[in-house]
Amino acid sequence: MTPAPGNGGQREAEITATREVWRELGLPGLIDVHTHFMPDNVMRKVWSYFDDLGEGVWPITYRGDDAERAELLRAFGVRRFTALNYPHRPDMAEWLNAWTADFTNRNPDCLRGATFYPERSAATYVANAIGAGTRVFKAHLQVGDYDPRDPQLTDVWGALAESGIPVVVHCGSGPHGGRFTGPEPFADVLKEHPRLTAVIAHFGSPEYTEFMDLAERYERVHLDTTMVFTRFTERSTPFPTAELPRLRRLRDKILLGTDFPNIPHRYVEQLHALRDVAPDDDWLRAVLHDNAARLFNT
Repeated sequence: MTPAPGNGGQREAEITATREVWRELGLPGLIDVHTHFMPDNVMRKVWSYFDDLGEGVWPITYRGDDAERAELLRAFGVRRFTALNYPHRPDMAEWLNAWTADFTNRNPDCLRGATFYPERSAATYVANAIGAGTRVFKAHLQVGDYDPRDPQLTDVWGALAESGIPVVVHCGSGPHGGRFTGPEPFADVLKEHPRLTAVIAHFGSPEYTEFMDLAERYERVHLDTTMVFTRFTERSTPFPTAELPRLRRLRDKILLGTDFPNIPHRYVEQLHALRDVAPDDDWLRAVLHDNAARLFNT
């Protein structure tokens, strides 16, 4: 295995602790639907954004290169992961899609991904991505600063709904709101495309209740756990205690996500946070592995 960055003894202890979680549940490993691998210049800009928040505000825990980080996920026991990319301007999505396809070709345990932006060419390159075997899409309404109801995306949402390919959508207002974040804009998309297979990133934080409502209302709407319930997130946008009983009802619609590598804590903290709120072990098995295995047929 390519050596992972950081103290070797600490890293081995972290690997052991991570694997212990899923082994105790009798799982074959983890499936993480919300991880990021990006072109080097893009990833460095993402890290620079968090660094500029101030020392210690949001430290990036895993700064190794692509190969090191992929090997670390495998060491943790992650059987399938993603390389979620997202554009912030026109004429960027196709380039990101080409990079992601190449990354996936070199890392077959990464689910082939793609993204899009509201532009005239979107419907065409999304159709091409579907035809090329894309298994997951990413939409980021905050960073992209676009309205998901843009007419240039009508055919895109329609194609995704028809194909059944999941799209991970950052549409909640955390960590800070945008012009088109919050439940209303994406709820309008679901009204027009009720068969869309959507995975709401970060559990819709901080609008947890409203996005859980959408998951209960629409058969194919799911939620990912990215950074939810962790100590870091609980300090700023705590999950409402009154909503904890709904986790049991939504068991089959919740998927493990972590935001690796752009997280201010160790990977295992996400797993421990989920274990702390899990109604039972069957729920935890579903969230850490089985739901995503079923959704992605892997």
